[in-house]
Amino acid sequence: MKRLLVCLGAALLLGGCASSSSDSLAPNTVSSVDLKRYQGTWYELARLPMFFQRNCAQSEAHYSLKPDGNVAVLNRCRTAEGKWEEAKGTATPQVEGKTDKLWVEFDNWVSTLLPGVTKGDYWVLYLGDNYSTALVGNPDRKYLWLLSRKPHVDQQTRDELLSKAQQQGYDTTRLIWRTPDADMPKGMK
Repeated sequence: MKRLLVCLGAALLLGGCASSSSDSLAPNTVSSVDLKRYQGTWYELARLPMFFQRNCAQSEAHYSLKPDGNVAVLNRCRTAEGKWEEAKGTATPQVEGKTDKLWVEFDNWVSTLLPGVTKGDYWVLYLGDNYSTALVGNPDRKYLWLLSRKPHVDQQTRDELLSKAQQQGYDTTRLIWRTPDADMPKGMK
């Protein structure tokens, strides 16, 4: 029994060390986000592959402040066939008073059955001048979104966002880019 307790204690200690070292390797976020300036429409320029967006040719996010200080989220996805799909949710600070790391939870049957279990990390890694562009990711670098207030940006802005994502350790070779409007079905743009 004593040996079992020692082994369990050692496992807990090693587990604690492993999680604290991974925190130091997490990507850096901006110091704070002015949620009033952040609200509005953001267009996804590119993303790392994500199961829930597997059919998205073009995506956009609409954020608005709620009276309780949280953020209402409306994500819209246009499929290659031109059909719009939507998901609604709420973003809340992971740490009260800090706005650079948020939890996002979407309103669906899973979140209704298991509240709090389906929260996803939404870390703001970079904000361009006047909140014109943004990089958003999660701490394990599995997900990344390059966002802009406009559906298209010039090559210099694109290169800057890619460089900042690479500096944070994200694999930008796997990015899925927004389908150009010219490649969308006619009448669906």
